[in-house]
Amino acid sequence: MRKTLGVAVAGFGWMGRVHAQSYLRVLHHFPDLSVRPELVAVADEVPGRAEEAAERYGFATVAKDWRDLLGDPTVQAVSIGAPNFLHREMGVELARAGKHIWIEKPVGLTATDARAVAAAVRESGVQGTVGFNYRNAPAVAAARELIAAGEIGTVTHARFRLFSDYAAHPEGALSWRFERSRGGSGVLGDLASHGVDLLRHLLGEIESLVADTAVFVPMRARPTGATAGHTRASGGELGTVENEDYVAANLRLASGARAVLEASRVAVGEQNSYGFEVHGTRGAVAWDFRRMGELALSVGDDFQDQPTRIVRVGPGHGEYAAFQPGSGNAMGYDDLKVIEAWHFLRSIADGRPYGATLDDAVRSAEALDAMAVSAESRAWVTI
Repeated sequence: MRKTLGVAVAGFGWMGRVHAQSYLRVLHHFPDLSVRPELVAVADEVPGRAEEAAERYGFATVAKDWRDLLGDPTVQAVSIGAPNFLHREMGVELARAGKHIWIEKPVGLTATDARAVAAAVRESGVQGTVGFNYRNAPAVAAARELIAAGEIGTVTHARFRLFSDYAAHPEGALSWRFERSRGGSGVLGDLASHGVDLLRHLLGEIESLVADTAVFVPMRARPTGATAGHTRASGGELGTVENEDYVAANLRLASGARAVLEASRVAVGEQNSYGFEVHGTRGAVAWDFRRMGELALSVGDDFQDQPTRIVRVGPGHGEYAAFQPGSGNAMGYDDLKVIEAWHFLRSIADGRPYGATLDDAVRSAEALDAMAVSAESRAWVTI
């Protein structure tokens, strides 16, 4: 008999909605799951937002303060979708209260924050899953398998890119995302964190790196009220953008391979242009999130002038079969979060971690901290 698990969402912006939708969908795609998530509570300090969430998604109770969840006996697991500066306190306190946590990246503002949450999860004996969703794409799973099998030979070098334009408009509001004390390391935490996780997931650990960063939109108008997503603001008091719009890093991997990671939140003409190209001694494999079900693959013994073909992934790759019956049927971003919800709930049911963990968050945060140090010192940094 399937056990009911009371879940709450703390912070109900866009990501909170994605988590709620994932809980509602997860059994449709993974019917063998031994727990049934029940939306029992939602917490958000923005007036009316929690009430709207309850009306739309069926949460049983609402709260303005996430701390109300700590002593709620109906809440056994919590999704944390609040701003970055709250992640450490929320993650640590909820874990210590015995709540399993599904927490968005980056887990806090620094590696120290991520380590604190990881330690609280470990010491409390709860499960913790982190929102590194791009690793859940079936094509990424397929790429990981063929790289591990040596299909492209020994990996020599790779490039990971994460370009977006969500902060490109000069009238983008000076929200918490652009403040060092609340948003942390700008595009490093927002996008480069995904790049580090993808790189580690596919190629292993990073040994050292050198990085450069830049701010290309240095001043923005302060919003006059609560902001959600990437709201525009004009005519307000101007403030300084305190964290990075852009980062580029050269990385040396423990395997001996080399990699380049580049991320921008102000790349005009680019929307969610995320992907990678991995080159080996016998071939190459590439993936673009915007063509999520495809891989560009070159394998063989020709070396020079060796052709590249497009491979469409299907039910035999990753968790594709849980969503579509045959190759060529599209999956989307929200599907990746459903897979993430499945990992989280299965971790709770089985008492062992699945998917991206707090340890992965710590390793990603350590690389981001190293990038920030390198950009300031203009030197290589060992991780």
